Amino acid sequence: MLELVYKMQPLDYVYLFIGIILVIFSIQSFLDKEHKHRIGTGLFWLLYGISFIFGSYLSKEINGWLVIAMAAIVLFKQLGKGNYFESAVDFKKLEALRIGNVIFIPALLVGIITFIIGFFTKLGALVGLAIASIIALCVALYITKAKVTQSFHEGRRLLDAIGWTAILSQLLAALGYLFNLAGVGKLISSMVASIVPADNVFLVVVAYCIGMAFFTMIMGNAFAAFAMITSAIGVPMLVVGHGANPAIIGPIAMLAGYCGTLMTPMAANFNIVPVALLEMKDTYGVIKAQIPVAIVMLTLNILLMYYFL
Repeated sequence: MLELVYKMQPLDYVYLFIGIILVIFSIQSFLDKEHKHRIGTGLFWLLYGISFIFGSYLSKEINGWLVIAMAAIVLFKQLGKGNYFESAVDFKKLEALRIGNVIFIPALLVGIITFIIGFFTKLGALVGLAIASIIALCVALYITKAKVTQSFHEGRRLLDAIGWTAILSQLLAALGYLFNLAGVGKLISSMVASIVPADNVFLVVVAYCIGMAFFTMIMGNAFAAFAMITSAIGVPMLVVGHGANPAIIGPIAMLAGYCGTLMTPMAANFNIVPVALLEMKDTYGVIKAQIPVAIVMLTLNILLMYYFL
């Protein structure tokens, strides 16, 4: 056991730390007798925590079954919100007046410390983010004079509000990997080549940008879509076929993909989580507000890419 600990990389400690927190959240859910779905919710976060702590040491099959079990909990609607020992509304108002804008210091520290560690050390941005989060939590506890246990109650409340969408980013990353293994990129390339005239630069640009936006909407991740669509359209039809500069069309293609991010519930971190946190009545309210901007931006990206060709 000690040998495994010694061999762990800095990022492994971050995953271990996250896993332990998730296990604590699961225990809180199990012990919440007022929680209607405490067994299902507790089991969901427990399985998620296990995947963080032991995922590297478990077989692919076992990790897959963990995901299936979590999906089954969501399918049978056994994941829900519980009791979080929140303070009274009047107390919150008084504390807001007392603390004022100082409350934003921990949030600012997260960005600043992450940048410093990611830029000036070899630990990387993800490890820097974890360290920054711990420091920011300590500062927040000092400012608010709250107990450490309250941070776990608030963390659980936030995670329960987000719900199953908390794991969507990992599922989408796996989806992108499966798409590449299945040869979807080659299939798209052959389809586009059969429909779009290779000598018509503008139509190829349109296909590239719209393809980026469309597959980002499906996969919820512009990075996963970029690898597939660029290898299918960008490189063979624009870089090789028309001598396009990859340093120029690449970033513009990513921007086109981000336009798709604005229009899909699959990008849960941006479009679904805010709805849950703000308790909006319209589940797709954020997306509806962003669609006009996304369409305008996508059109501008198409024209910009064509201009630089």
